[in-house]
Order: sequence, then structure tokens, then C-alpha cells
Amino acid sequence: MKITYNTLLLALISFLAFSCSEESKQKMSSAKPKARGSIGEIVLAIDSTKWAGPVGEELRGIFEEDLPGMFRSEPMFKVHRVDPRAMTRMLKMYTNLIYVTTFDDKSGGSQVINAQFTKESKEKAASDPSIYSLRMEDEYAQGQEVLYLFGNNEKELIANLRKNKDRLQNLFEVRERGRLEKALLARKNAAAQNEARVNLGIEIAPPVSYQIAKSEPDFLWLRQPSPTERRPDISLFFYETDYLSEEQTFPENILKLRDSIAGKHIFGDPDVPESFMISEKQVPPAFRNMVINDNFTVEIRGTWKTNNISMGGTYLGYLMIDEKKGKLYYMEGFVYFPNEVHRDALREIQTILLNTNVSWTESQGA
Repeated sequence: MKITYNTLLLALISFLAFSCSEESKQKMSSAKPKARGSIGEIVLAIDSTKWAGPVGEELRGIFEEDLPGMFRSEPMFKVHRVDPRAMTRMLKMYTNLIYVTTFDDKSGGSQVINAQFTKESKEKAASDPSIYSLRMEDEYAQGQEVLYLFGNNEKELIANLRKNKDRLQNLFEVRERGRLEKALLARKNAAAQNEARVNLGIEIAPPVSYQIAKSEPDFLWLRQPSPTERRPDISLFFYETDYLSEEQTFPENILKLRDSIAGKHIFGDPDVPESFMISEKQVPPAFRNMVINDNFTVEIRGTWKTNNISMGGTYLGYLMIDEKKGKLYYMEGFVYFPNEVHRDALREIQTILLNTNVSWTESQGA
């Protein structure tokens, strides 16, 4: 369906049985507690039988899909499955909350969710099987996203979930990056920003916790100086060169470019020349084309190691073309966090890099 979630809300809001009017909700919103939950967490309320069946399998394929290019399995989101009958007030305060049901399901968990829908709403869904979701904001707490996923039966719901997989993933990905951005980019490293403007002609948004590790013409490396057992070692680097042909955007050439930059500038131990960084070839990297701020961009996710195999980890990079300036930019964040989950670090990297403006000019900064 070519329809936004806001449009779905307007189309379906009259079909849910609310305990109070919208006007009353607005008056009460300021009194609601703030939503809780870490970045990337989702509470999913669904009957246990349905979760164990085809619907649950489809949902896991959406919200627990493995991140691409990783050397071990890591799901996109951290999902907590809860029986709807066990939804306590505390659980209802979570930032990301999803309810899943089908109207033909007589199980106890599904009936709890179905009771929130009026007879008229179910009849509307029966007449239009393409309606499958409803998005609510701040239903139980401030800053909350509540999503209802429903269908007349499992066949219809599964069909809609498959059709809208990317849309559902993107809904929470964009939302979580927005939450992270507010906290992460509240204070920026002005010295690093200026270095990027002078050396690369781009505008970056490095958090104040990232410090300059190396700066040369056309290259900038930033690093968090104090990784701990609970805090990963995250680095960012930015590189600029001339854009000559479309062939530079081909996957094999992006990898060659990446390895040439890392091999020249980044070492596990600067005193050991053999410890330069290279791409890990045994785990194929994942590429994705996109457009960011009107600039053709290729996203690459993969794993890295040092040439002497003393260190290794994951990385997320973007090759971005500014045709007006005739420039090609490669920017990347890489993680060193042995035996720990890298998902949150990669989301942090993505949030920072997607706030880069390669089309920045001195007149914009004036």
C-alpha cells in the first residue's frame, strides 16, 4: 500500500476503542511518564502460540534479522517477547512497543489485544485486507512508539508483513537513530569539525568524545580515547579524492580504495608496520546503494583485521559522490570490541556518518 503510517492513523483511529478522547489525551500527555528502554530495544506483545508459529517466524525475520556483513550473528533489534496477558504497567512504559494479533485467534493472549478493537474496526479490516497496521505515539508514555500489527487471519497478516518488511524495519531504524542523535550529537568536537572543513571540505558531526588521532591533507582519523570493557573502541575516518568515473563505485573498487586508505594510515600498533588494517575477505561484505542529500552513496558493511592478525572487528562505511564538486568521499567507522556485541556501536557510527554533509561550502559555514 502506498500510504504513510500517519495516513493509516487517520484512517483507522476511529476504529480503536479508546478510554478517553483525543482532547483529553493531549491534556494528560504532559502528566505521562517518560518512556524507558535502551536504543534498539523492542517489547513485542503476542500470544505464545502465535509467536511459535508462522507469524512469529515472520516477525523474527523482520525485527531479529541478522545484520549484514558480520562475522557472527547479531540481530537488528533486541526483541523482548511478552504474552499480552502479562503486560504490566512497567512494560507498557517501554519506548518501542508492538502488539500483534489476528482477529480469528481465540487464544487468551490474542483476545486481550482484540478487545481493544471495536466491532466496526474489525469489519473494516475484513473488508480491506491490505490494512494491517496502526501507529500510535505516546499512548502510555512520552516519547513512545506503539505499533499494532493485525490481520483477519494469519495468511493475510503474513502476506502484509512480507510485503512491508523493509518499511517496518526502517520505521524503527530511523526512530532509533533519531533518539540516539539527540544524546550523541548534543555536544560536538569543534576542532575536529574545523579540521574536516579545512582538509576535506566537508561538514561532519563528531561527538565531543571523539578526538583527532591523525590529520593529513585529504584524510582525517577520529577515535574515542578511552575504551573500556563495557565501552567499545570506535574509530571514524574520512577520505577525499577526485571522482573520475562510475567504476569507482563498483564494489570491488570500493574495497580496493578502502584497503589502500587503511593500509596507508591505520595500524593496530604504529610501531609495527605489518599491523596495518585490511578487509577480511572470508566474510563477504554487504553493499547497498542509496541517495543521501542528493548524493549517490554506497553503504558497505563488513569485517576487518590487521595484516598481522593481532586485531579484528567490524566496520560500516559510505562511499559518497558529489558530482558538482567532482569529488569522491569515503567515510567509515570501525569497531574493536572482542567477544562483545557490535550492533550498538555500528548504530552509533551510522548516526554520526549520516550527519555528514559532503556538499558543504565555506559560504554555508559563514
